[in-house]
Amino acid sequence: MPRYKIIIEYDGAPFSGWQYQDNSPSVQRTIMAAIEAFSGEKVMVQGAGRTDAGVHALGQVAHFDLASERPTDTIRDALNAHLRPHPVAVLSAERVPGDFDARRSAIRRHYLYRIANRRADLALDRGRAWRVPRPLDAEAMHAAAQRLVGKHDFTTFRSTECQAQSPVKTLDRLDVSRVADEIHITAVARSFLHNQVRSMVGSLVPVGDGKWTASDLARALAARDRSACGPVAPPEGLYLVRVDY
Repeated sequence: MPRYKIIIEYDGAPFSGWQYQDNSPSVQRTIMAAIEAFSGEKVMVQGAGRTDAGVHALGQVAHFDLASERPTDTIRDALNAHLRPHPVAVLSAERVPGDFDARRSAIRRHYLYRIANRRADLALDRGRAWRVPRPLDAEAMHAAAQRLVGKHDFTTFRSTECQAQSPVKTLDRLDVSRVADEIHITAVARSFLHNQVRSMVGSLVPVGDGKWTASDLARALAARDRSACGPVAPPEGLYLVRVDY
């Protein structure tokens, strides 16, 4: 059976997340329905990451198998035709070896968190960024973020519902920069714990406020205690940007 890899963009607002659910709309379920509509086949679509409800994607990756060979441009265009009017788009489709696995073959995942650091309400970006009206010190946030880079026990920044076997992860990068009136936080690792990025962002904002220091953030990490975490940032500012293989 030929295997296909697709790259997907979506607005997470109307979905309960990536993961298939029987009684609520999910991105995975929506794509599976589109595949069945154009091919007549019920297939399982495996994604590179299980984004939460409200989280967006610029470059989610998934794979699925079909019974017969089809042109990749046809797959892309047919899927997009059946995905309308859902805010989901297949950017590309390609044939891949049968042992390719969108989740297990990934070596690095890139996430972006957008904070709109301005007094005015959001009009065009409502639901696509977290508005923090207080001035934030991006340089202080970046310096503190470096305390989290490396291999650590991230229990403090892990959801109580996380199903990962171990809280130990290696964070390759955690960069904070100002872009006009936005704060961009980029997180890169092979894999993340449930809510890890949003938890780290939520704990960096007090640093930007001047309420926490870099040492406070390091102590929160060392505590390995969920109660030491700052408020978890809302999902609408988070984007799965790309996945490396």
